[in-house]
Amino acid sequence: MSIPQSGGGPIEHHEQLAEYLASGCKPKSEWRIGTEHEKFGYCKDSLKPLPFEGERSILAVLEGLRDQHGWAPVLEGDKLIGLEKDGANVSLEPGGQLELSGAPLVSIHETCDEVNAHLNDVKDIADKIGVKFIGLGAAPIWQHEEMPVMPKGRYKLMTDYMDRVGTMGKSMMYRTCTVQVNLDFGSEADMVQKLRVALALQPVATALFANSPFFEGKPNGHKSWRSRIWRDLDDARTGMLPFVFEDGMGFERWAEYALDVPMYFVYRDGKYIDALGQSFRDFLKGKLPALPGETPTLSDWADHLTTAFPEARIKKFMEMRGADGGPWRRLCALPAFWVGLMYEQSSLDAAWDLVKGFDAETREAMRVEASVHGLQGVVNGVKLHDLAREAVDIAEAGLKARAKPGAGGLIPDETHFLNALRESVETGKVPADELLDRYHGDWGQDVQRIYSEFSY
Repeated sequence: MSIPQSGGGPIEHHEQLAEYLASGCKPKSEWRIGTEHEKFGYCKDSLKPLPFEGERSILAVLEGLRDQHGWAPVLEGDKLIGLEKDGANVSLEPGGQLELSGAPLVSIHETCDEVNAHLNDVKDIADKIGVKFIGLGAAPIWQHEEMPVMPKGRYKLMTDYMDRVGTMGKSMMYRTCTVQVNLDFGSEADMVQKLRVALALQPVATALFANSPFFEGKPNGHKSWRSRIWRDLDDARTGMLPFVFEDGMGFERWAEYALDVPMYFVYRDGKYIDALGQSFRDFLKGKLPALPGETPTLSDWADHLTTAFPEARIKKFMEMRGADGGPWRRLCALPAFWVGLMYEQSSLDAAWDLVKGFDAETREAMRVEASVHGLQGVVNGVKLHDLAREAVDIAEAGLKARAKPGAGGLIPDETHFLNALRESVETGKVPADELLDRYHGDWGQDVQRIYSEFSY
């Protein structure tokens, strides 16, 4: 979840809302890759989730990274709730999931170096205090009542609101993890094409990265339970956004969509003010019940944009949001997949050709099929396995065309980061399938085995 944004000064005219989004347009030479990934921490002996404070805790991990690995503290009030270094930040999800929001980087080689350095640093601290971390889309055993609550004002407000608007909001907040990549766009037309491809192929990413077949100690009937949770969170701020595929889509249309997303809060003087369910349109008129007579700033708009949770979204960049958290090597595969599809025009055009015939009902059905069946999903005769194979081929061609070398020039491009996905395409199996095979095989239906065998 996002930290408070720095968007700018007062909003004096409506056009500023779309202009804020458009200000993210960059020439291709300045396009970057920002990778985010979350993981669950737990006590090594008890296998229980980490509390916020104590000898073995999230706070102890943050303090270790600060004191031993050079991260600068981020405070909310007097609480250490995050870290910053070299353009990256470490933040906390509501249930203590530890997130790295990576710096904007030029290549996936750099992204993977960043991921490796971060996980090694975390492991260094965790080993010293008897803690471990695991990458999964959903907590495999823990009940909601076992999850800690991080001391962030935003999360308290959201927790209180979730049961009013859906059935699974608190499960999303406290018991799921994702990996996502943030990418740039060059123009409004480029943004529109990328966003359409992102939404239409998000079910393929969900299928390829499906890694949450267990919940509360047993199989849940889905390859990606995390994706299932998102479908019953809050219809006003989630989903596949059919309007993106309609004529007239652009920055202004996204701004209008975001204005209709109910508010959560306004951030003032280090505190979150309850604006749950209120309207940003009223805020623009100075009629927000939470702050009567006050009008918003661009920072408020930037904050509000972080409270829309569709499968892909735009701010000053674009976020791919459909993948489960997962094993180490797939943390580099996710940005490789989307960069390969998005950052070369020939591949972007090929990806659009792959999905432009799908209607809204097909895209939504694919989202459901990916959640339940992974690569075995089928919609209107289209097999997700076949679609994934074609998408990975297009991504590989895009990475070859980018020709970003690594290892001092010894590695000619970034295509090897797709190897994990290529294996899934060849076998038809994704991480959830491996977990289920182990559960029904040598684990003897003991989900606890997942901790010893799949932690970082």
